[in-house]
Amino acid sequence: MNAPEGTPPRRRTLATGPGGRERWRALALVLPLLAFAGVTFLAPLGTMLLRSVYDPVVADALPETITALRAWDGEGLPPEAVYDAAARELGLAREARTLGRVAGRVNRVESGLRSVFTRTARDLGDVTGGPWRDVMAGIDSAWVEPATWHAIRATGERFTARHYLNAVDMQRLPDGSVARQPEERRIYLPLLWRTLLVSLSITILCLILGYPIAHLIAHAPSRRANLLLALVLVPFWTSLLVRTTSWIVLLQTQGVINDVLVAIGLIGDDGRLSMIYNMTGTLVAMTHVLLPFMILPLYSVMRSIPPLHMRAAASMGATAAQAFRRVYWPQTLPGVGAGSLLVFILAIGYYITPALVGGSSGQLISNMVAYHMQTSLNWGLAAALGALLLVGVLGLYLLYDRLVGVERMSLG
Repeated sequence: MNAPEGTPPRRRTLATGPGGRERWRALALVLPLLAFAGVTFLAPLGTMLLRSVYDPVVADALPETITALRAWDGEGLPPEAVYDAAARELGLAREARTLGRVAGRVNRVESGLRSVFTRTARDLGDVTGGPWRDVMAGIDSAWVEPATWHAIRATGERFTARHYLNAVDMQRLPDGSVARQPEERRIYLPLLWRTLLVSLSITILCLILGYPIAHLIAHAPSRRANLLLALVLVPFWTSLLVRTTSWIVLLQTQGVINDVLVAIGLIGDDGRLSMIYNMTGTLVAMTHVLLPFMILPLYSVMRSIPPLHMRAAASMGATAAQAFRRVYWPQTLPGVGAGSLLVFILAIGYYITPALVGGSSGQLISNMVAYHMQTSLNWGLAAALGALLLVGVLGLYLLYDRLVGVERMSLG
């Protein structure tokens, strides 16, 4: 039967029509990839960013003490009510086995307080009554120091910028102002600048070494090009640990390179070069590891450039240098940008190679992140340092997109 006049025709819904089924099928195929990215990338990233600003350990263990300290003006010593709450909650934290974590948090702000907390909580178990200020002062004189209570109040904030301030060698003073850390505690900004400088140097070295290699592979006969490309890919087939320890054998004072230089008379046996456990070892080893990441994007771009372009430039009177500068080089910029961005980002995050061959002068900011994650267990500071690196990488990516354009990037 025909529909009444004026009735709009029925349309198939998105879910029941052929197009809708195709969309749902495509979504079902993508869902495993989205779930994998969420579990392995987005969730850890979100956890890291949360840890950099959220630290509830002290606030959960000493809630009454922190509440009482908020009413303290910061001048002199806090009132007896603060001591009363602290004495009671230190005992409860010791029974709940959370005292060590609390003491560790406070000790990061004011060194030396870990032992004060543990000794005080232990000795308070034998005390039946106050006044608690006198009792705690008798156990340790640190309890009559305003700095102790400032440290407890600072670490009692659930959401804090303390880790980010530490990551840039700053600190918040008791009056709320922000100032630089003492000279002997300024370690992160120098490490960050060193990391950026080393990453830039490695990127330049990889470009200088990788550009002619990629050009040679791109313009070699097929059989020779395949052999050269296989040699470039050899580092990918070798363990990173093996490659790094091989450089230790080559570069050490009694290593192969120094032995060769002594044998041919370039240096004396007492003048062997120190090329390992310093910045030289870091630059050499990391350039070797990251060089393929520069060569492959360059090779993929150079292979697509017709040789006719250079011959046409020569036929119009251009010298080889002019033809390269005005014809060939501009066409390889997508590969140069992609390789440089890839090498720089990877170099910023490297920590195994600098840890093995860098020594004290060749360490990067990533080694400090690993130290706080594995040794000091200061995950908040490690997360803040990692977040700063993430912001730097995103800023570099946006700058590249603004100047060159991500759509011109070629990774092969």
